[in-house]
Amino acid sequence: MNNPLIGPDWVRLMARYNAWQNRWLMPAILSLPPGEAERDRGAFFGSIRKTVSHLLWADEIWLSRFVGAARDGGGIAGSVDWAADIEDWAARRPGVDADIVAWAQDLTDCAGDLTWHSPMLGRQVSKPKGLLFTHFFNHQTHHRGQVHAMLTALGIETGASDVAFMPEDA
Repeated sequence: MNNPLIGPDWVRLMARYNAWQNRWLMPAILSLPPGEAERDRGAFFGSIRKTVSHLLWADEIWLSRFVGAARDGGGIAGSVDWAADIEDWAARRPGVDADIVAWAQDLTDCAGDLTWHSPMLGRQVSKPKGLLFTHFFNHQTHHRGQVHAMLTALGIETGASDVAFMPEDA
């Protein structure tokens, strides 16, 4: 069953939100003293770098599935080293965000299922696109929230993160 609440306009909104949030996240992380992004802070993936690396990995893998060009990204365990260091992550993140926004702009509907091979499950999986698009953006927000908490604990100013307060030009 397709979710009537998840449509192209919602996907475009969430793509803009993702890019807007990553724009404040990048300078906040890059401003950290050497070694701080690598320090284990007790988050699910440990450090800030490992968390944003996992998020970059997931965004690239899911986007490749959405555009019909699925790629092998290894598995979740290797996702923490998808970006070798913070500079590598910072160099790649804006391009991925631009690709997500471009995909969202071209999206015409969210109906139907997407079928892909899941390395995690070791088999082919088919799920409604609306569910997968929701997962995609929820996953970003979840892990970015972990990074937000780690940065806040370090005393870093992070700015607004509420989608309701996203600037129109974001």
